This record gives sequence, C-alpha cells and structure tokens, in this order.
Amino acid sequence: MTQDGPRDAPALLLIHGTAASGRSWDPMVPLLTGSHRVIRVDLLGCGESAGLGAVGYSVPDQAHRVAAVLDRLGVEQVVAVGHSSGSVVATALAELRPDLVSAVVVMDFGPHMRAYLDPLLPAVSGPWSELSDDQFRELMRSGFSPDYEIPQEYVDQFRVIDPVVFAAASQANLAYIDERSLPERLAPLGKPLLVIFGEDDSRFDPAFTVEYQVVPDTTVALLPGVGHSPNLEDPARTAAALLAFTGDHDTAGTDR
Repeated sequence: MTQDGPRDAPALLLIHGTAASGRSWDPMVPLLTGSHRVIRVDLLGCGESAGLGAVGYSVPDQAHRVAAVLDRLGVEQVVAVGHSSGSVVATALAELRPDLVSAVVVMDFGPHMRAYLDPLLPAVSGPWSELSDDQFRELMRSGFSPDYEIPQEYVDQFRVIDPVVFAAASQANLAYIDERSLPERLAPLGKPLLVIFGEDDSRFDPAFTVEYQVVPDTTVALLPGVGHSPNLEDPARTAAALLAFTGDHDTAGTDR
C-alpha cells in the first residue's frame, strides 16, 4: 500500500489490473495529489503483496482485503478507481462496503465478457522466467495502443507476477463477471459511475460502454488515440477526466 497527497483531502483509491501493480499508476499520481489523498494497493500476489498460499483469490476476498486496508488507514469514504480487471475489485468493494465507497470509476473493462475482443496472443514456450523482454512486450501488446512504446518498468512488473497467481486471479475475475455483469451489480448501489475508455482499446470493445448507462448517474469519457491503458498511455487526459468527475462527487476522506 502506498499513500500520496494530503491526508485530509478527499480520498482516491487506485486499483491496478491483473498483471500489474500499484506502480502502474505512477504517471498519474502527481496529477492527482494536489487535490486528493491517493491510495494505491498491490492486490494479492502482485507488486509487493506476496501470494498467500491457500488464501482465496476470489473478487470478494480481494475486496475484503482492500476494505481492511482502508479501515486501518482510517479512511471514511473513497472514490474507488479500477483499471482493467481492477474494475471488478472496485465494484465488489462498493457492493461490500457501500458506506465506504462514494463513487466508482471503471477504466477499460467491459460490462461483461461479450465485450471482450479476444486478442490473438503470440505463442511462447518455456517458463516466464526464460522469456526475453521483447517476448513479454508481445504478450502485453494488446494492453496498449499499437504505437505505444511499453516502458521497461512495466515489463519488469509483469515479469515478476507468478503465472499461477495470474491464472488464479484471472479465473476469479471471470467467475465474478459471469455471475452478474458490472452494470447489474452497480445499478442497485446508487453510486455515481465514471467509465473511462480508450477508443483504440483492443481488449474490450468501446462500443459496449453504452451498456453502463443503465447505471444511474453515469458519465462515459472516451479517449481518442488511447488503447487499453489510459493511466500509462495518456495520464494527463485520464487524470483530467477523473478530476472533473471527482469534483462533482468528492466527499472528505479524512482520518478518523
């Protein structure tokens, strides 16, 4: 867990996707800390959060652990922001703790798996530890627009993910969204929703963002020229969309 910005400012919780860590938000953090307390977590088995053996990777389990962190920090209310599959954890947190989550932000994650574009992945052989940086970049390519140069730091984050953890988390995310779509889960909660999507996303079809409109008080921000990872590809425009939303929906996130 990492905190940046003033502790008495409205709180933003940033939740990374499956093959990433809290560091994937690094380019955006300086753009947010002038007005927010920015909290980042490493989900189980990612970044500095080691896998815990038999402990579950289900989405509700992940949300419980994130809620426990926020409670320890004394956070009373937070805008929960998820990138890619981090969006399912943000949604589950809002379901689990509607008292804690004041608004939800979904970034480049479809409302259901019918929106998934099933990008063709290159064939690789051997364990992850033996793959070259170029092979990792090919595996990650659909996570970015075609002309985006994937930073070495992000390759390094992906490399250290345990493939067993990656598979377990991916299966858990699928189980969660197959049970009920994100709009079906979010609509009854009465939480304002922002959907940020790169128009050039090659993992989820941006056309399906219209289905989030069944959630009351939904704003959709489409970013031209951006792929699946707006937080890395265009942090300035992504932060601007987020700050415009939080300006309308912030509540104080001060320590208790």
